[in-house]
Amino acid sequence: MIAFTGARIIHMAGQPLEKGTVLVDGAKIVKVEEGLVVPPGAEVVDLPGKTILPGMIDAHSHLGIVEEIYREEGDDCNENTDPVTPHLRAIDAINPADLGFRDALAGGVTTVATGPGSANIIGGEMVAIKTCGTVVDDMIVRFPVGLKAALGENPKHSYGREKKVTPTTRMASAAILREALARAQDYLKKESPERDLKMEALGRVLRREVSLRVHAHRADDIMTAVRIAGEFGVNLVLEHCTEGHLVASKLAEKGIPAVIGPVLTNRAKVELQGITLETASILAEAGVRFAIMTDHPVVPIQYLVISAALAVKGGLPVEHALRAVTIDAAVILGLEKRLGSLEPGKDADLVVWSGNPLDISSRVEQVFIGGVKVFPFS
Repeated sequence: MIAFTGARIIHMAGQPLEKGTVLVDGAKIVKVEEGLVVPPGAEVVDLPGKTILPGMIDAHSHLGIVEEIYREEGDDCNENTDPVTPHLRAIDAINPADLGFRDALAGGVTTVATGPGSANIIGGEMVAIKTCGTVVDDMIVRFPVGLKAALGENPKHSYGREKKVTPTTRMASAAILREALARAQDYLKKESPERDLKMEALGRVLRREVSLRVHAHRADDIMTAVRIAGEFGVNLVLEHCTEGHLVASKLAEKGIPAVIGPVLTNRAKVELQGITLETASILAEAGVRFAIMTDHPVVPIQYLVISAALAVKGGLPVEHALRAVTIDAAVILGLEKRLGSLEPGKDADLVVWSGNPLDISSRVEQVFIGGVKVFPFS
């Protein structure tokens, strides 16, 4: 049993505790209280002047799939030979030895959702994993954690411009997505269908077991995703949502969440012309739940906290920015019963900061996953 005492605890389940205690037994949190009497025999980690935050969650990345350094040999992000590949599984592409995992830990990121890129209309199934481990199967928190899809310029570029095949237009991209979902509906109606891995993956979306996570930057692409999700009655999560501020009221009305970002980037392509640091604050004001992403390696994963700080610069309240990389990210991924806040029964994933996590001068000093110290590296 370990008692982390004396720190300011931003537990994300209420007001911070100025000098609280987090009591951990094995891999789980037992108590989070101010003035807690430490049980006899417990190891005490006294942290005066420090801040404890739940391990941060990056809800959209390609960590372990697009590897650091080995950017060609280790790039398994896009199977751009077929626009419809729902049967691809991120767990089959992740290299736990990717140096990006060390960067994640050094940046206080303890859980990520990682998955295929956006070259295909339907790219494959994403996975949520812890950022420490040597075997991906032992790192899994939830699989699948969504089915990746994409609208907009990326599929058009990968197929229309590069291969001169469909889709060459936004109309074709939407039609291909609809067609795949319609085929899956027919598949689910069959009494004894022959096994079809593509249809099984789409069936999980149609049964609302996982969300359809659609890459969409522009407002028109966002609304196409909303339209298709409504037609098929599936749970939708918008990925990137760069122009979400333009349709925030529509997203709030339908209760559709988003994973926004990357914000620490320039207008690298035409779809990013509307990028603004104010997107997060406008979504928050409208009542849209959202997480903040790095899209690693687009933005290095250790800069997730800086991405949250930039959202504050754009008008987002500090507490809301921290929620976007902790508990709200967990809710969007369906992991809130295990992660995202420091509460009894949840995983003992916590980060000790030298000061306010959103202060650029603050450093990650210690990281614990499941109650085990994983940073600094031994």
